[in-house]
Amino acid sequence: MHMAETTETLEDRLSRIHRALGDEHLEAVDAVLDDLEPAEIALLLESLPPAARIRLWQRVPGEVDGEVLLHVHDEVRSTLLDDMDHEEIVAAATGMDTADLAEIFEDLPQQVAEDMLRSMDALQRERLEETLSFEEDSAGRLMRTDTITVRSDVSLETVCRFLRWKESIPDNTHLLMVVDRDGLFQGTLPVARLISHPPEMAVADLMDHEVDSIRVDMKSRDVATLFQTHDLVSAPVVDESGLLLGRIVIDDIVDVIREDSEQALMNMAGLDEEEDLFAPVLPSAKRRAVWLGINLITAFLAAWVIGRFEDALDQIVALAVLMPIVASMGGIAGSQTLTLAIRGLALGQISSTNSAWLLRKEVGIAILNGVLWAAGGGRARAAVVQAAPPSRVIIAAALVINMLAAGIAGIVIPLLLKRAGIDPALSGSVILTTVTDVVGFMSFLGLATYFLL
Repeated sequence: MHMAETTETLEDRLSRIHRALGDEHLEAVDAVLDDLEPAEIALLLESLPPAARIRLWQRVPGEVDGEVLLHVHDEVRSTLLDDMDHEEIVAAATGMDTADLAEIFEDLPQQVAEDMLRSMDALQRERLEETLSFEEDSAGRLMRTDTITVRSDVSLETVCRFLRWKESIPDNTHLLMVVDRDGLFQGTLPVARLISHPPEMAVADLMDHEVDSIRVDMKSRDVATLFQTHDLVSAPVVDESGLLLGRIVIDDIVDVIREDSEQALMNMAGLDEEEDLFAPVLPSAKRRAVWLGINLITAFLAAWVIGRFEDALDQIVALAVLMPIVASMGGIAGSQTLTLAIRGLALGQISSTNSAWLLRKEVGIAILNGVLWAAGGGRARAAVVQAAPPSRVIIAAALVINMLAAGIAGIVIPLLLKRAGIDPALSGSVILTTVTDVVGFMSFLGLATYFLL
């Protein structure tokens, strides 16, 4: 396969695939696939309805099946695996790196997994079992075990002979890991130094001793942050005693960053990041129904609050027209704060040492914006509904109160959710909407009941 021309978009490729599949022009399908990398094929597969997806999958060359499976989402991968027989799956997994194999191993049918384990030698099986023993969202699952190690007391000439003896080195190997006799990590030797220094020099004279190593139990998101802040291309992975276990390269981190961004986007809507856009109607409806049910409960809570002030609404009809303004402004203000807070938590920018300062800042912003729009929106409200001056004052006060509550909630909610071990992006928006609706309606209708009736 070779790289496709960058001028062709995904939409263009989809159109070509759809036309070729519809016309049963399989040679044209093969021509499109031959121009694409495995990750691009995976994206095409995710962009097709189930029937067309399976037809395209059957045309994917067997030698790239494994790589394509690695790049598709879990739900799509399951449907593709269901279309493969045992021998095809085992063949697709042959030659995979241990970390890549571990990523799909748990999705395999039990019989296929057992057959695959039996086909491995003892060392491969041991490495796979060790990788699977680590938590899914950890450096242990990300790391590659194809690390080249050298000793510090040997010469560069010895290292070069060793590399020539191996005939080939793993992809993305620009660093050699230096260890002692017990396998404890000591530093790294850049490959470039092998050819830029005299061969009689010792590794100890050229190696980098101060190297960022990664604990095997470090969260993958924290690993990505470390790569970003330290401009790393690869890094060693060690256990608690400093024993070298493997390495993580930038290719793996790009996948983590992409998955995290997709997760944050989908969770804001209460969806799984592995949601298949072209999944059948029934399973998609079931997944979304749960989140809609939660939202319905919160809506009933807001309706219950409104119902407590039925007498006020009966006597002053204009209040019903003005109520959405208070809830809407509070919701928008809270969403802005919530989004910034979730982003700050994801980047590790918010902690117990600065959260109080951040809360005070958001309170100040809420008060300023609340007063600004409460005062500046008076004429607009008067144009929408002929409300008496007291009603205008009440809605202005309620607006300030709700925006203040929104600013506080936008900071406090994600902090509390994180402390409870819940992803703030998953449920923060629902809780925030409930707070702004309840506080908005209660403050507006409560003030109206107290001062106008």
